[in-house]
Amino acid sequence: MYAITELTQKINTAVENIQYHTEPKNLYDPIRYILSIGGKRVRPLLMLMGYNLYKEDVETVMNNALALETYHNFTLLHDDLMDQSDVRRGHPTVHKKWDENTAILSGDTMLIMAYQLFNKGMKNDEALIAFIDATQGVVEGQQYDMDFETRNDVTEAEYMEMIRMKTSLLLGYALKIGAILGGGDQEDVNHLYTFGEKMGLAFQLQDDLLDVYGDPTQFQKKLGGDIVENKKTFLLINAYQRADEAQKAELDRWVNAETFEPAEKIATVTNIYNLLGIDQLAQQKIEELFAESLKSLDQVKVPEEKKTQLRLFANKLMGRKY
Repeated sequence: MYAITELTQKINTAVENIQYHTEPKNLYDPIRYILSIGGKRVRPLLMLMGYNLYKEDVETVMNNALALETYHNFTLLHDDLMDQSDVRRGHPTVHKKWDENTAILSGDTMLIMAYQLFNKGMKNDEALIAFIDATQGVVEGQQYDMDFETRNDVTEAEYMEMIRMKTSLLLGYALKIGAILGGGDQEDVNHLYTFGEKMGLAFQLQDDLLDVYGDPTQFQKKLGGDIVENKKTFLLINAYQRADEAQKAELDRWVNAETFEPAEKIATVTNIYNLLGIDQLAQQKIEELFAESLKSLDQVKVPEEKKTQLRLFANKLMGRKY
């Protein structure tokens, strides 16, 4: 079994060695750029870890893993453009470094490259169908996220389904594809998918929580951004569901305000969260989802020592020390 660090190094080396067309330069340079500016390589890592539960020759499926990383970065490139974000991983976003039309075309090319890379990898019809389903699901999740921007009646169930599709689904499919290519049986494939999906949901809710309650010296984003942008997070949705009439009116006032002082808005909304115990509610949901994810991993029928790296990964992703 490979350690996480060993697999990550193999992925980084493989990303550096991806072969691109040389022209047009302004089409392929942005792709090299976004793939070179870092990232945790979570999706290809999980795919290789899923494969490595059953087989050792991880290089055999490296192109399949690179397909996941290329697809993920395609979604980031287009997300940054839709959100008009200036920075990605501490560097200018593609549409800022080049322009919006270049970002669109380079993103389109990355999507094509992802399928080309998967086709160059290990051939397996079930894995290919899973990859197609995953890529379609993420885009559908992104559309739901956009739809929610103009709605004030989003339910917790709708929100959980949106983040499942947009974020955690690809984590589950990464493990599923790895297990399929590695020869795992259907029960193992399903359990590994659930492990990744539930872990991803817990991670996204933790991200929601940290956006408000995180340590500013540790959290990489400016705290309170979701509140300022009126994002329909687990916290805001549940605050509306639990607020009394006066608290709802106060939330409405800040959500609908066209001009405001960001620090005041963050402080006021956070205080409502505190009064309603929204932070505790979110933490309880995170713990439930994380426990469910580990329960699914427990049911995978491989020797326990082979699952050690996946347990380590899960705890590290959630920032846990145990």
